[in-house]
Amino acid sequence: MTLTIQRTPFNFLHKQSGARLVEFAGWEMPVQFESVMAEHRAVRERAGVFDISHMGQVWVTGVGARATLQNLVTNDVSTLPVQRGLYALLCRDDGHVIDDLYIYCLEEERFLVIVNASRASVDIAWMSERLGPETQMMEQPQPAALAVQGPAAPGLIGLLSKEALLLSKNGVADLSLLDMEIVVARTGYTGEDGFELFGPAGHLFPVYEFLMKKGTSAGLVNCGLGARDTLRLEMGYRLYGHELDEDHSALESGLGWAVKLAKPSFIGRDALLKEKAAGSRQRLIGFRLKDRGVPREKCEIHFGGKPVGMVTSGTFSPSLGIGIGMAYVDNALMPKATETASPLTIQIHGRAVPAEIVPLPFYRKREV
Repeated sequence: MTLTIQRTPFNFLHKQSGARLVEFAGWEMPVQFESVMAEHRAVRERAGVFDISHMGQVWVTGVGARATLQNLVTNDVSTLPVQRGLYALLCRDDGHVIDDLYIYCLEEERFLVIVNASRASVDIAWMSERLGPETQMMEQPQPAALAVQGPAAPGLIGLLSKEALLLSKNGVADLSLLDMEIVVARTGYTGEDGFELFGPAGHLFPVYEFLMKKGTSAGLVNCGLGARDTLRLEMGYRLYGHELDEDHSALESGLGWAVKLAKPSFIGRDALLKEKAAGSRQRLIGFRLKDRGVPREKCEIHFGGKPVGMVTSGTFSPSLGIGIGMAYVDNALMPKATETASPLTIQIHGRAVPAEIVPLPFYRKREV
């Protein structure tokens, strides 16, 4: 059976800009425009705009919306204020991760849930079957979304809306940009200050055109999936299908801060409580190479000369100038208490490259 490749509303503009396009989660997406390195540096130093229209946008509304979401996800939605966003995990009954998502509370009974492109159909089916009373769910019609990230992002968004600049980190609001109603959130996937804009395609087109015209002097560039991946990896942000999947639990992924076991109930809570008491089978680590090399997904991790795990994501860090990555390791073969007792190596093209475990994030901005 041939799968139909989906295209975002901005696809034809990407082609006009000379982007290199690839298939990603069933979508034709730009992997780079100029180069991954140039786009990465632009976001760290100036600003970049990403087309994130492939992400699923789901409205959960009604008197029971908050209670429904509270039961569906690991984080505490009961205390989420209006005009704030919250990161959370959607889990199976066994505590394994279906997806990670962002929940924005626009009004007391109106929430926008952003899900991963690769998991949108799975998430929507799962959530639909578990809606609580007095709750409605609807996908955003003709969805489009942009992420404007980097030190120059506030100045550019401020040209469109002074109200947007009043949002603090994780803040969200319905705002008028060029007389178009758009959901504006001060969030992102790069570690830089920035904004994510969600709404119908017709509302986002003029905003994109405005940003590309006005942003030239500020060094704004189009960015693709390549730079998005190196930026998120430097921050230790998980990616579904790599650090997160249905083979690993919410606790194994190292996201315990987003798992509120003190909540009276949520799907997966009982299993995660048992896992916390007994200990996890595996844990996620961050590592940095001590020698030249670029770690990639599925490279073996060796501890004391023996295989103990597998790389989930790896790259050459443009900001740090060294190979970095994340990996799952077996707690029985490499207990946390002994993780520095023996040499750690990453098997790259048959070569054992020495590495060290480091805390996440890998990259931290220097204070000016």
